[in-house]
Amino acid sequence: MPDQQRLKLLVISMMYEPDCVGIAAIASDMCAALAERGHDVTVFTTFPYYPEWKLKGPVNRWRIKQESIRDVDVRRHRIFVPSDPSRLFPRLVHELTFPISLLRSLFYRKQFDVVMVFCPLIGGMVFAVLRKWLFRDPLWINIQDIPVEAAAASGIMRSSMLSRVATRVQKFLFNRADVWSSISPDMVQKLETIKTTEMPIHLCPNWLTGPLQEQIRQVPDKAQPVSQRPTQLLYCGTIGKKQGLLQFCQRLSQCDGEFRFQIRGEGSAADAVRRWVETSGDRRFEYDKLLSQTEFVAAIHAADWFVIPQKSSTGCPFFPSKLIPSISIGTPILAISEDSGPLGHEVTKHGLGLVVPWSQVDRLTIDLDVFRRDPARFANLQANCIRRAQAFSRDVAIDNFEALLQEQCCRAGVESLESILPEQSNGRVPTA
Repeated sequence: MPDQQRLKLLVISMMYEPDCVGIAAIASDMCAALAERGHDVTVFTTFPYYPEWKLKGPVNRWRIKQESIRDVDVRRHRIFVPSDPSRLFPRLVHELTFPISLLRSLFYRKQFDVVMVFCPLIGGMVFAVLRKWLFRDPLWINIQDIPVEAAAASGIMRSSMLSRVATRVQKFLFNRADVWSSISPDMVQKLETIKTTEMPIHLCPNWLTGPLQEQIRQVPDKAQPVSQRPTQLLYCGTIGKKQGLLQFCQRLSQCDGEFRFQIRGEGSAADAVRRWVETSGDRRFEYDKLLSQTEFVAAIHAADWFVIPQKSSTGCPFFPSKLIPSISIGTPILAISEDSGPLGHEVTKHGLGLVVPWSQVDRLTIDLDVFRRDPARFANLQANCIRRAQAFSRDVAIDNFEALLQEQCCRAGVESLESILPEQSNGRVPTA
C-alpha cells in the first residue's frame, strides 16, 4: 500500500465467523478483505452461537480465546447465551454480559486508528464508548439495524416506558461516535432524526460476500420456471419474531393453488414454525435446518421466488442482506412487507419481484400464477435482479470502506494536531 496508511482497526461484533448469518457474514468478510489489503485488523467477538442460540463447541468460561482467522487477530469472549432469546430479561443479560466480558480486553493494544462497532447489539456500543473515553480512539458505528426498533419488532420490548428509556440510552450511545454508517437510504434518513451532533452518516450497503460470490460463480445461468410444475418458494435464513414467518405460513396455507414452500433456517422462532409445519397437515410446506453455503446457493438457484417477510409493525424495517445472493443468482424476491420500508423500496424501485402487503397475502397464489403463465414477464424480473446485483459488488464495497476509514483516520490526526498546537496552527495543520 504505497499510497495509503496501514490502518490499525478494531472491530467489535457479537457475531463473527464461523457463524455465517447476518452481521457475522458481513463483519467477517470486511475484516478478512481489509487484512488481505495489508491492514492490521483486530476483532473482539464471542464464541459462535448464532442463529441457533446454542454454543457450537466447548468454551472456557474464564479464558479469552485468541486465534488468527484469514490474517485477522480474533479474541473471543464468553457471554451468556439464553435458551429463550425472545424473553426480555434473558436477552438483557445476554447483551450486558458482552461489554462486561470485553472489559478483560480493555487494555489490549490500547491504541487503534479507528474502532468500528457493529450494531444493532447495544452491548458492543457500551464497551466501544468506554474505550473512546479512555483512549480517544475515533469511533465508527456501523448500523445494520436500530436496536430499540429491532427489539420492538421482535416482540422483546413491549413496555412503552422501557422503550422510552432504551431510546434515550440508544441516542446517548449513538451520539458519542465520530461517524455512522448504514446500509440503505431509508436507514440513513431515519438516523438523521436521532443525530444530535455534526457527524457524517455514510451510506455503505452490504455486499455479496467473498465465499458466496465464489459459490454463485459456479452455478449455471438461471432458467425460467417450468409452467407445468408448482411454483417453488424458498425461505432461508434467521427465523425470529420480526420476520413474522409463522404468521405468513398460516395465512398462505389458507390460499388455494399449487406451490411448494421450502423453509430452511434457525432462530428464536424456528421451533414454532417447525411445529406448525409438522402439525398443519399441509404438504405444500417443508421445514428443515439451516443450509450450508453450497446448499444455500443451490436452493436459491432451484427456487422460483425467494421469500422475505417483514412484520408491518416495525417502525423502520431492516434491509435484509439475504436479498443480495438471491438477486445475484437471478431469483426474484417475494417481499411480504409494506412498501414504505427499505425492502419494499428496493424491490419496487428496481423491479426485483413482488411486494405483497400483509393485508393481501390471501390472494398471493393468484398473483404468482400470473407470472407462472407469463414466462416473458418473469424473465424480465430475473434480468432486473442480475442487473441490480452489480450494485452490491464486493470490491466496490470494500474500496468504499477502506477509503472512508483512511479519511476518518486522517481527520482524527488533523484534529489531534490542532488540539496540541492551537496557537501555531490557528485551526490549521502546519505544512512542510
